[in-house]
Amino acid sequence: MSDLEQRIAASFSAQRLMATLGARLALVADGEVHIALPFSAHLSQQHGFLHAGAITSIVDSACGYAALTKAPADHEVLSAEFKINLLRPALGQHFLAIGRVQNAGRLLTVCTGEVRAFADEGSPYKVVALMQATMIIVPRESRGNK
Repeated sequence: MSDLEQRIAASFSAQRLMATLGARLALVADGEVHIALPFSAHLSQQHGFLHAGAITSIVDSACGYAALTKAPADHEVLSAEFKINLLRPALGQHFLAIGRVQNAGRLLTVCTGEVRAFADEGSPYKVVALMQATMIIVPRESRGNK
């Protein structure tokens, strides 16, 4: 595992929301990160589709980690803003959020993301959401015992 992959994996494993959702890192590359999420009835809304909050969370994180691949090693990223388009109901057995850096600046990084829904292994996917996000690069702070 490369230093970049280790850095992203360490941060991802410390992010408790992703663990709560059951999400996992599927790919880490320079400027691109994929996050996989299996369907769970615990994450569904009243009609049985994956909840928009779960979809938004995984694609926001994919964009954030894609931005982190471009940030200096002693920095972190936070979401500054994002817009999500929910294109269709999130129906599938598993989902893949893909975050890609479009422009990495000194302070702000602009990313795009998409979430793909898969009915089953080997089936074609349907894009269920698109995101445009801006991440802010911040120095890593010592958190102590907070």
